[in-house]
Amino acid sequence: QVQPVESGGGLVQAGGSLRLSCAASGRTFSNYAMGWFRQAPGKEREFVAAISWRGNNTYYADSVKGRFTISRDNAKNMVYLQMNNLKPEDTAVYYCASRRTYCIGYGCSEILPYDSWGQGTQVTVSS
Repeated sequence: QVQPVESGGGLVQAGGSLRLSCAASGRTFSNYAMGWFRQAPGKEREFVAAISWRGNNTYYADSVKGRFTISRDNAKNMVYLQMNNLKPEDTAVYYCASRRTYCIGYGCSEILPYDSWGQGTQVTVSS
């Protein structure tokens, strides 16, 4: 099983950029689709982005499309989330998660199939 560990969060001004990293232990990392989710205070956890095990398919929430980019390096067991043009509403704890099942499109946004989660990293965007 893959165990994700996030890093790279912090405080940034609106319009700025951050790059989140997710280090995933496990020999079979390349067999897992990976996703980023976020949870703001008082709100439910929501989907941000997902990437297929090969990295050739990605899927984004409408709220981040065109601003965020998910990528992965299977040789390093790493997943990244490049976040540009950040907005105050992007403020949340960001979680990296893995899933063993195949997904495509909207199906990648469902939380339940993700079976291993990191502890999260805080992203705060000031206005």
